[in-house]
Amino acid sequence: MRVLSSLIAVCIVLFLSGCWDNRDINHRVLPVVMGVTMKENEYLIYLQIPVPSGNTTKTKIVTGAGKTINHAVDKISANLEDHVDLLHVKVILVDTKYAQKGLDDIIADFMRGRDVSTKTLIAICDDDMDHFFTSATQSMEPKGTALYDFFEKNAGWNPQIALTRVWEVYRSIHSYTRDVAIPVIRSGKTTVVQHIGAAVVKNGKMVAQINPDETLLFNAFNGESTQGKIEVSNHASVLIISNAITNKSLMVNSMPILKSNLKLKVVILETKGNPTTETIKQELEDVVKQRFDQMFAKLQKSGADILGTGQYFRSELSRAELKNWRTKYYSELKLELQVDAIIENTGFLNMK
Repeated sequence: MRVLSSLIAVCIVLFLSGCWDNRDINHRVLPVVMGVTMKENEYLIYLQIPVPSGNTTKTKIVTGAGKTINHAVDKISANLEDHVDLLHVKVILVDTKYAQKGLDDIIADFMRGRDVSTKTLIAICDDDMDHFFTSATQSMEPKGTALYDFFEKNAGWNPQIALTRVWEVYRSIHSYTRDVAIPVIRSGKTTVVQHIGAAVVKNGKMVAQINPDETLLFNAFNGESTQGKIEVSNHASVLIISNAITNKSLMVNSMPILKSNLKLKVVILETKGNPTTETIKQELEDVVKQRFDQMFAKLQKSGADILGTGQYFRSELSRAELKNWRTKYYSELKLELQVDAIIENTGFLNMK
């Protein structure tokens, strides 16, 4: 009988040991946005917290400083009536100066600690953090999730906005052939957020910036849908309804060559004068190709391969050679892009 009683007691202890520190959902604070910057050699953290109020949701901003992000969050949590839970953070904002110094430390901390989901979106704020959060909070009332909705594909996202997550930045820091583009935003004058392009991030550091039109091509090259984007040429404006890209790599005299074919299916929205379909098609192809060539020249100059072109040469180059992709091969890469525009004169009637 004593043996049975002892076994029951041990089982109870084992079951309790796994949940003794769990906190009820009603006693947890769930921020949706985290801002990170540096001030006087300390991390300054901003947390945007939704607060239910009747039939609406308001927001409050709390701040804290510390030697590490966790230290700052602990200090915030100590001054709140509830425990701060970062697992529900949807967007992490870092300011431009910090991004230029390097994101290595905070990305490694997020991946190691897992307090923040690795699927959390990351963006760069080209604005003073105090001003941004004050302005954004005032503009968000009564709904407190406008910033997250800006990046949500089922809400406010547009195809010229890059979407980059914590795990993708971590992968790029440790990759020989792939860098990342991180969206850059600031507080808007008449809107909550103003999108101004994407930061080109190499080995965790921001080294250049591309505009929204170039970001659209970055998304298209990486297979993201550009449906819904309007392109304007000299004689017409068209709406992109689908896109597809194919790539073929080869080495010629130790020089990497990538032949890419971008197909755009579009619908004509407006015309100026009476241009022919062929004229509109040619103008669109020329505009897109010229824009892409300018963007790629900028990327090669920065040494950042956000298009992931090195991935296409894994069968032509050994791992040791790929290790030198950015320094030896990328600057010599010849990328030949062909743009094929397909104009759907029937509009949306036959779109599948």
